[in-house]
Parts: sequence; C-alpha cells; structure tokens
Amino acid sequence: MRYLIVHNSQSGFGSDAIFEFERFLVRQRDECVLRVLPETGGADEAVADADDFDVVVASGGDGTVASLLYALRGCTTPVCVFPSGTANLLVTNLGNAMEPRALARACHDGLWASTDLGQVGWEDEGGQHHERGFSIMAGIGFDAQIMRSALPNKRDMGEAAYFAAVLSNMHPKVTHFTIDCDGVRYERDGIACVACNTAMMQGGIELIPNTRMDDGLLDLMIIRTTETVGLIRPMFAGLLDRAGKRLDRPHLEHLCGSAITVRSADPLPIQADGEAAPGTGTFGFTARVLPGCNRLIVDGGSSYAPAPTSAAAR
Repeated sequence: MRYLIVHNSQSGFGSDAIFEFERFLVRQRDECVLRVLPETGGADEAVADADDFDVVVASGGDGTVASLLYALRGCTTPVCVFPSGTANLLVTNLGNAMEPRALARACHDGLWASTDLGQVGWEDEGGQHHERGFSIMAGIGFDAQIMRSALPNKRDMGEAAYFAAVLSNMHPKVTHFTIDCDGVRYERDGIACVACNTAMMQGGIELIPNTRMDDGLLDLMIIRTTETVGLIRPMFAGLLDRAGKRLDRPHLEHLCGSAITVRSADPLPIQADGEAAPGTGTFGFTARVLPGCNRLIVDGGSSYAPAPTSAAAR
C-alpha cells in the first residue's frame, strides 16, 4: 500500500498525534509519504499526484481539510480525514472514531463513502472573485464575524475561543437578504445566511435536522434574530433534542437546494469551514453542491458506511 499524508502543522494545538497514527498505519512493505503544508495555500500542489497512492490522509482543521478535499474533487483515491484542528466537525459528522489506532484500522479496512462538497464564490470589496470548497458550512454575517473574532485565541483557548467570540458581540448587525434557491426567490431579514453541506455541531447537536453529505443538496440556514441572546432558544432546544426530531429550532429558517445565491443589503464578513476571508466583507455569495465528488474513508460505526452485501451478511 502507498499512503500520502498531507499535514498542516499549524492547525489546532500543534498535536503530534498524526505521527502516532502513521505508526499504526504503515505495515511491512508499505510506503508512506508525508508532506507538510506551507503557512498559506499549497493544497493543489500537495495532492497533484494523488492518483499514484492508495489512500490520501488529510490532516488538519476543517478549513485545511476542505481545501484538500476541494483539490481532490473527482479523484478516485479514498481520503482519510485525520482530526488535527480545533473543532474537527467533519470527522464528527462522519461519525468516525477519532483515535489514531481506530482511524488507521479504518484505512486498512478500506470502507469509503461517496460524499458531496460545497463550492462557494464571492467578490471582495475590490471586485476580485474568490472561490473555494467547503465540507461543513460557508456563510456571511454573524457566523463569519465569530470566526474572525475567535482566530487570535484559537490556539490558546481551543473551542472556547468561539464561545468567547459570541459573547463579545451581543448585538450583531441585522441586514436584508435576497435569496435565490433553485430559482425560487425569498426576502428575509436576519444576522446571517449559511450554506451547509452538513450541520452537526459539537455535542452532536444538529442545527438543521437530517442534513447529509451524500444527498446531492445544500441546506441554507437563515438566522432570523436581532440579538445574540436570541440564539439561546435554538441552542437549548438542541441540547434537549440533539437530532431535532421533537423540538423546532427557533429563529433558524431552513431552505434546501443545489444552487443558492444570497445578496445582502450591507457588506458582511464571509467564512468557509471556520476560516474567515480577509477584507471588509462582501455583498453576497453563490453556493452550489458538487455531488459525490470525494471518497471518504469511514469506519463501521459511521452512518455513511456502505451497507454490507448479502454475501457478507450471510
């Protein structure tokens, strides 16, 4: 077996767990290539020869992993996502065990799922167009402001940096959104519009119930409140009913489609998978789904694990 590990040493707390994983992964006569990403960019170059390997391991936070998966879109080599970041929501949503030994075993077992990716595009204040992939969420408004405010404290505080960022902005900007979702127009006021490939947060709380990364669709979450305290009700509902089967998510409106355009009346910050874009903001974004463009390694406990064949079941 030939393995390619692409690692972002700047992600999360700088853990060395990826090297422990490598020891469990590589067996006799295997070959393993380790590439460390530069401080910015480098994803396309790091996986340019991915077809020459049996498994690619994407090691980093959700932003790093999304950039690698976007570079690997359409590649048939299975990808193992290794959680080296702060939140690691993609692994949480996949349902894989996060321990290095368990992830190495999943690579050996060879189970993979065909999963979607989101693609988001926007223009900055100078009129320059930007485009990137996202595996979890991309959006404008309050969520992007949280990511931007949390950035200086992520390495020291971990996930607590996000909560501190929320508390530092109790009166987020309310703006008017014009939304086109698969050709249907909506007019809404709120503090954020977020396109989601999946929407499970820490603690297994599903902000939008029943979202999946293999349905060929994106979900748009519109946060329709005027103050940060308005988010207490949906979060409390999430704690009581994590899957959203019994309790609604107050102040969170949900649309669904394969192609979504959002325009805002005011310039707002934008983020993709936890990475806020630099600059003063944008007046909107377009998002579309890239169906089944990645093959992600899963373990037997994942809800994305392929069903056993009839022969295997016997």
